[in-house]
Amino acid sequence: MQPDITLNRATHRIEGPLLFVRREADVGLNEAVEVLGDSGMPRVGRIAALGSEEMVVEVLESTMGLALDDTRLRIRGAPLMLDVGPGMLGRVFNSVGEVADGGPPIAAERSLRIEGLAINPAARALPRDFIETGVASIDLLNSLVRGQKLPLFSCGGLPHDRLAVEIAQQARLRGGETGDFAIVFAGIGVPYDTAERFRAAMEASGALAHTVMVLNHADEPSTQRLLTPRYALTAAEYLAFVEGRHVLVILTDMTNYCEALREVSASHGEIPSRKGYPGYMYSDLATLFERAGCIQGLAGTLTQLPILTMPGDDIGHPIPDLTGYITEGQIVLGRELDRKGIYPPIEVLPSLSRLMDAGIGEGYTHGDHPALAQQLFASYARAVRVRVLASVMGVEGLPENDQKFLAFGDAFEQGFVAQDAPRTLEDSMGVGWELLRDLPPTELTRLSEEQIVREIEGQAHG
Repeated sequence: MQPDITLNRATHRIEGPLLFVRREADVGLNEAVEVLGDSGMPRVGRIAALGSEEMVVEVLESTMGLALDDTRLRIRGAPLMLDVGPGMLGRVFNSVGEVADGGPPIAAERSLRIEGLAINPAARALPRDFIETGVASIDLLNSLVRGQKLPLFSCGGLPHDRLAVEIAQQARLRGGETGDFAIVFAGIGVPYDTAERFRAAMEASGALAHTVMVLNHADEPSTQRLLTPRYALTAAEYLAFVEGRHVLVILTDMTNYCEALREVSASHGEIPSRKGYPGYMYSDLATLFERAGCIQGLAGTLTQLPILTMPGDDIGHPIPDLTGYITEGQIVLGRELDRKGIYPPIEVLPSLSRLMDAGIGEGYTHGDHPALAQQLFASYARAVRVRVLASVMGVEGLPENDQKFLAFGDAFEQGFVAQDAPRTLEDSMGVGWELLRDLPPTELTRLSEEQIVREIEGQAHG
């Protein structure tokens, strides 16, 4: 690490959270900076851009009160770091990695760069093994696998925050020791009451004991919003790849992160791309999402469940669009189901988990899991098509089998998708089998003859 360098009277322009400074020292991109004004209280920053004669410093706190003549910069000679150690679980941090729960500082075992280190693709192992979230539509139909990055696409006003907290409270490894599993929960740009609700809910359920929380409030500078997921993921990497835990990272709301990225990019004077977002938003998001995974030779895994609200309910908007290219599927929340009073309002048909097949079935969950999931999906898809026919020709004009599928669709939404308590995978499978018994066995083409006899006809006769 290089010794600190202090620059006096080098700042020639201040715009929002940015300082434009004459380059009077040999520095590197993303190096940590302390900004000192008249008050003498240091404000944390980082070097965000470098030119031959000028550099741009992002101040991670308010720049109010800074004057050009009195502003001094102390360059730390190292990037922003997070102190990590065995006492991190059960603690709450702010958006710049400082303890925010009133407790003592972390007894640091080491300091890690918040940008993380690139994972050698050849060292990555295929994500396997199942994480049970307690949500039937995810566990049975769009299973989350250790090491996967599976985003949740929501709409403004839908209960994604409630779902995020419930998953954090309920998620577990099947057959694994409790101590092997940990949650890292990052709230990005959330109001104070929402942040407190997150913390109180986790504490009341006991889940906070195996959780690290990183909370960024809505009134904090946008530059801090860009660091919140990086601090959270750095803590997760320590827990996963140093302590050997299986870590689930929940990031909400990534739309707030992207809005901050657009705001800071505009402050830099960069040329905007689609809808004003910077052209490098894809690669920037990739630096976050690609920190998930399994590494050969290391016991721990890092799984991500980022949550984002789709602006204008548009799944083709740049934020969900680019996220979908990087991640391995998506869970979609639907406004129509929410209007019906169904919670959680998970739209099964547009949802997808691309790594589901690697983590379910014999030896992972249950031998009947893949076939049952495929049959439920196919039957519900047919029910949705039949609804369109019924809206044109009426229910009475439908064939008998189609009427049964129409009834199945309503029962599936009200009895399977909707739930008021967490379900184990076995509970979800039991509900699924019960729903399929109301359909003609000849229509259950995704099930084997043995499964139909055992689970459909046998139970019906019983």
